[in-house]
Amino acid sequence: MTDIRVDHSTISLQNRPPLIIQGAQVLLPSGVIAPREVSIADGKITAVGTGLEVSASTRTIDGSGLTLLPGVIDPQVHFRDPGLTHKEDLFTASCA
Repeated sequence: MTDIRVDHSTISLQNRPPLIIQGAQVLLPSGVIAPREVSIADGKITAVGTGLEVSASTRTIDGSGLTLLPGVIDPQVHFRDPGLTHKEDLFTASCA
């Protein structure tokens, strides 16, 4: 029997400054793709909209020319065969 252990301390999205991705085309729940901003705090999407507040501590990323699909994940991954955890584990292999 093999135990699978994940060390979440190596990749943490908590306690980072808030982030806003600006200038991107965003797929909205209605199916429309429109220019929007996406706000992220503590690893979670907190807002999608226009004119989002940017404080002095907010990090910004220029998303011009990119299309964002907020909340959409890529569930198709190819994990290495069991026994090759020196190359990757389930956690690192499933990170986008």
